Amino acid sequence: MSDVIRIGAEQAVRELGGWSVAAGRDAIAKTFRFADFNAAFGFMSRVALISEKMNHHPEWFNVYNRVDVTLSTHDAGGVTEKDVRLARFMDDIARG
Repeated sequence: MSDVIRIGAEQAVRELGGWSVAAGRDAIAKTFRFADFNAAFGFMSRVALISEKMNHHPEWFNVYNRVDVTLSTHDAGGVTEKDVRLARFMDDIARG
């Protein structure tokens, strides 16, 4: 965990656009909406590939064109720079 710097949810949402503090925990959350299920699933597939490389996996829920994401570094006990990096990646690919 030497590359993990805990920053907390409040600081993370200040650094990111459109993310919020998850209710009742040190985590960040965002809902992504896409044109259809195929676009949402494509987004999840791209995130899954980078998440595996980072060894950092999101909590998420998908229904049709919506993907609800929650990020927290569980072994650090809260939000870290790893979460911010993954959130930025998600934002970038969601924008196209």
